[in-house]
Amino acid sequence: MASGTAVNAPPSGGSNDVSLEEPKKMTREDWRKKKELEEQRKLGNAPAEVDEEGKDINPHIPQYISSVPWYIDPSKRPTLKHQRPQPEKQKQYSSSADWYKRGVQEHSIATRYRKGACENCGALTHKKKDCMERPRKVGAKYTGMNIAPDEHVQPQLMFDYDGKRDRWNGYNPEEHMKIVEEYSKVDLAKRTLKAQKLQEELASGKLEQVERDHNSEDEDEDKYADDIDMPGQNFDSKRRITVRNLRIREDIAKYLRNLDPNSAYYDPKTRAMRENPYANTGKNPDEVGYAGDNFVRYTGDTISMAQTQLFAWEAYDKGSEVHLQADPTKLELLYKSFKVKKEDFKAQQKESILEKYGGQEHLDAPPAELLLAQTEDYVEYSRHGTVIKGQEKAIACSKYEEDVKINNHTCIWGSYWKEGKWGYKCCHSFVKYSYCTGEAGKEIANTEASLLEEQPREEEHMTKPKTLMEIHQEKQKEKKKKKHKKSSNSDSEGEEKKKQEKLKKALNAEEARLLHVKEIMQLDERKRPYNSQYESREPTEEEMEAYRMKRQRPDDPMASFLGQ
Repeated sequence: MASGTAVNAPPSGGSNDVSLEEPKKMTREDWRKKKELEEQRKLGNAPAEVDEEGKDINPHIPQYISSVPWYIDPSKRPTLKHQRPQPEKQKQYSSSADWYKRGVQEHSIATRYRKGACENCGALTHKKKDCMERPRKVGAKYTGMNIAPDEHVQPQLMFDYDGKRDRWNGYNPEEHMKIVEEYSKVDLAKRTLKAQKLQEELASGKLEQVERDHNSEDEDEDKYADDIDMPGQNFDSKRRITVRNLRIREDIAKYLRNLDPNSAYYDPKTRAMRENPYANTGKNPDEVGYAGDNFVRYTGDTISMAQTQLFAWEAYDKGSEVHLQADPTKLELLYKSFKVKKEDFKAQQKESILEKYGGQEHLDAPPAELLLAQTEDYVEYSRHGTVIKGQEKAIACSKYEEDVKINNHTCIWGSYWKEGKWGYKCCHSFVKYSYCTGEAGKEIANTEASLLEEQPREEEHMTKPKTLMEIHQEKQKEKKKKKHKKSSNSDSEGEEKKKQEKLKKALNAEEARLLHVKEIMQLDERKRPYNSQYESREPTEEEMEAYRMKRQRPDDPMASFLGQ
């Protein structure tokens, strides 16, 4: 019975002072009222039920989700707290303002070595093996001098998904103020120099002071959008703010030119599309209206347009009020007159130099085409345009030393060859490191060669005439040699027959071996015999030839017909 009471007992989960009795069964009237209240709450006629934290509970949520089980705590009201993230289970991430500390601690400077510090520099935040300072001859542990300041103890930061990908995380805005201050100083220096230059010109009388309508603020050198009113820029005269990279409303947006997600990447921050959006469509970049920011056209009037734009900028710097988009006709006429004046100025400058220094005769030279075409090299061509003679191919240079002449030789080693020997052409010597003997060496070499040629002639004259018996014996010897050749030919024919017989035997043995292998492969693996008694010897030439003839090649189209 004790075990039965243990099984029927409610599960423990609440506190000891809370009674875990099963709630009493509701009457039919109470059940009806409860259902009506739920219906009114779903319709919005009755206020929603409130949990223990004062938050409304959605009436459409089922009861088994919102109500607390009676065996946990029957006194608790319906709640959705268990459905929300639990604070004790949530990871605590670092805020976006937290970052790693840089530099060293400036407020704490040690004057003596501390126990446990780095033996090299004396800093307390690392050991000797982790020290990044140059190794000292005598460490700070023994000298107690020049103790390095302690580094910051870096915090253990843990960022969330957005914090890890924040590009401005750890940025110090004070660094940008240095750049602003530098530009402001440069601007102030420009203004002072300009004012000083104007004062000097006024004092010298070169410049007449003329009253201007616009304010002094417009006299700076900054090119705002009201001065360069180009398409793609918007300007507010009250706030003096320039907004760049704005397209004309009639133009097609870059990201709408090709809706394929795998096409060119569009950066929404800089509004740039560097690659060609029509790259995978097969269209020619010269034919499309837009081929990416990195595509530069060099056809048509592109080059002249760029030169005109450059001239407009230079003219604006010099004080001419011209603009490529605002007044193109005026700019084109001004550019043409500028080129004419430039050519006239160059001609006048050339004439003045020639009048002063002379040298006109050096300039009256034939055209460059004639000068380059006239050479003293004789070349003869055929009617087809090929070179017959002259204009020989240049000899390829060697990586070894060339034309090195030693021991008073006038020619190099290898310039003379005779009877399979190399030598010197200047003295006909075949000894490589010999001293040159000149014409005398040639005469000696020629006399030796003539003596060697005369010796076999003398021997021929000195030989005695053969008798009839000796002539008969030589003929018999020649007959015996011919018979021996015939017998050797018959022997070779017999050897070929033997080889053919051996090859037939090897082919039969190879066919038998292949049939045996085929039978073994058809047997079960456990019933196959062992090959331990197989004779291991080097195969003969006939056996190798038979194996090659009977071998089946998988790439052979007639392999399936070999067994038929």
